Amino acid sequence: MKLLIEEEEYPVDLLESIFDDLKFYKQNGLKGTVKTVGYYHSYKKKELVLMLPKVFMENGVETVFKGTKDELYNSLEQTSIKHDSKYQWLRELSIHFYNSLVEYNNRWNQTGLISPSRTFELNTNLGEDNYSYLDIVLSIVNFYKKNKNHILYRHIEQVTNNASRPKWEKTIRKSLPLMANSKTPIYFNIRNKRKVVNTEEELITYFFSILNHLNNQHNLNLKIDKSYKLFKDDAFINLCKDEYGLRKLKKIKYRYFNDTLKRMYQLCELYFSNNDYASSKKEKEEFLCTNNYNIIFEDMIDKLFTDKIAEDENIQNLKKNKDGKIIDHIYEDKSLIDRSNIFFIGDSKYYKSDNTVGQNSKYKQITYAKNIIQYNIDLWNTKGEFHNENIRYRDDETEGYNITPNFFIYGHIEDPNDFENPQIIQKTPKPEVSYHWSDRLFDRDTLFVHQYSINFLFVLKSYTAYNSYKLKSFRDDVKKKFRSGFIDYFNNAEVCGFTFYQCSLQPSEFPNYIRNRFKDFNGKSIITQDNRLIIAIHQNDDSLNQYLLDFEALENFQ
Repeated sequence: MKLLIEEEEYPVDLLESIFDDLKFYKQNGLKGTVKTVGYYHSYKKKELVLMLPKVFMENGVETVFKGTKDELYNSLEQTSIKHDSKYQWLRELSIHFYNSLVEYNNRWNQTGLISPSRTFELNTNLGEDNYSYLDIVLSIVNFYKKNKNHILYRHIEQVTNNASRPKWEKTIRKSLPLMANSKTPIYFNIRNKRKVVNTEEELITYFFSILNHLNNQHNLNLKIDKSYKLFKDDAFINLCKDEYGLRKLKKIKYRYFNDTLKRMYQLCELYFSNNDYASSKKEKEEFLCTNNYNIIFEDMIDKLFTDKIAEDENIQNLKKNKDGKIIDHIYEDKSLIDRSNIFFIGDSKYYKSDNTVGQNSKYKQITYAKNIIQYNIDLWNTKGEFHNENIRYRDDETEGYNITPNFFIYGHIEDPNDFENPQIIQKTPKPEVSYHWSDRLFDRDTLFVHQYSINFLFVLKSYTAYNSYKLKSFRDDVKKKFRSGFIDYFNNAEVCGFTFYQCSLQPSEFPNYIRNRFKDFNGKSIITQDNRLIIAIHQNDDSLNQYLLDFEALENFQ
């Protein structure tokens, strides 16, 4: 197996030696740049290639594995990854990557982003063509789905045969019955006059043990027959060590003539063998890849942050701005300053692991936020309401605008073996600020953007392997984290530059009080949903100090 990284350059002669055509890379002189992410198998050239997302590149020289891309290219040469714990990351990556493409197609049908080729089954002829861990997992799963009824029928048939022509004298002498209410004895282990040897059960036990292991390892959601005593945990690990399972298989090889059982034997033999070689029925290329993995990454983040995003027509319409721009992520959460709600607006960036957001992306994000604000103000001006009854963007008395939180999020990989921890990291100590007037916090043009990174491998796995309960738990946690990032910022006057005060007058006095001081209060004040008049005084602004007798210091936002 060869490992390449998206958007990295490799010698053209190297790429020509593994690919059958140019659709997977772009040639520039003697170099070629890999332009796809995915899985490729050439039967003609007997090469298997995994094209990893560019997030696996840490910088211009090193990968996240602390070696160069050239060292990574041949790192799996003559190495099996099926049982070696060092390559657990590659086993998981293969499965979760494949599942991510399937999940994307399920969520957004017929997008044309993915270039699929049919999954295939392998014949065994050890010593010829390379095959991958993904190949063998898919082959086993496909075989089980096609033949599970046949396997169950053979098992029932065998059990039935064992109960035919019972030898009651031996049964009564050798076993204890269960006494029914009518005092009738019921025997479970019936001795036969005709001895029937179940030569199939041992093979089926091995097959279901492998299937059970893969099912637990990769959350394949398969229902496995419980009739057999399976090898699990340490027993299964021992079966995989030093080709022990393969040796056990070879002892029973002669027993099978049925085509289904012979195929089952071949798949077990492939799994237990410690070298990645097999023959295939096809003589052409096999691939599952995309040139637009950034869009799939955006959908992965969207599924993590937003419930039922693909089915929510209102949210979908809200994401599509009138100027043609499409917002990556938007969700409703509690406002920073009161009990009303506000939209949190996010943009996911598909970068290499060490990259940060550039200036152009920051400008785009500010535009997204302004479009959402304008959308809600248009609703307020035409219908007298915002997007819903919980949303509140502007206070008409002060004409102050609620703070709109924005964030960037992009993937990183710290540990190639870690698929379980989100590792959400705030990349800068304080958010980026965009404004027309630096001292007007509640102006519609004052906007804040935080930057976060998240474990790409966690995103990849959770996209397909997490159930709705786990996803909801993660959403709740991450939304609290994003909100608290802004809350902590505004609660620290030295960092944010603002000190907050709350008016001590009665709410009924607010309209006249503001009207007489509107020029001074414009953009610096807001009346909250729970009828509190709040002013934000910038550290370089003393124009509101004359009014502080009517205000008291505001305790921290919650």
